Amino acid sequence: MFGTISEEIEVAVPASEAWKVYGTLQLANIVVKELPHVLHKVDVIEGDGGTGTVLKLTFPPGTPLFTYSKERFSVVDDENRVKVALVVEGGLLDHGFTFFQVRFDVIEKYETTCITKATIEYEVKEEEAANVSFVSIQTFVTIMEAVAKYLTQQKDGQ
Repeated sequence: MFGTISEEIEVAVPASEAWKVYGTLQLANIVVKELPHVLHKVDVIEGDGGTGTVLKLTFPPGTPLFTYSKERFSVVDDENRVKVALVVEGGLLDHGFTFFQVRFDVIEKYETTCITKATIEYEVKEEEAANVSFVSIQTFVTIMEAVAKYLTQQKDGQ
């Protein structure tokens, strides 16, 4: 069983400014700092934030279903402002999923405004289809909202 979910929000900063966060390891650092209930720790296993980078994400103690996941950036496209992270170990792969990836797009809307979009794509074994209920875009919406707040504060000099 295959599925896809996406959500987007508008951010009152230029796309180039938003990409400075989404296109780098700064995204993970902001999430750990601003949303410790979502992500406890990020370790860079390999790479510098570009394509091929491998991260180990450690979730807060007590997180239901999993304690960690490893993800590899399969795409970091600075020109089109696209980042794709593929889970390669742990996380939902331990619950019947054979494929799980998250894509972030930063889309220029106006000179001073952009859209950030998160898309989840997944595939789960038929016998584990009930586990699709574990998939939620809400975590990524929360992340995009936190980054939007961070970017707005940076723009306003706070």
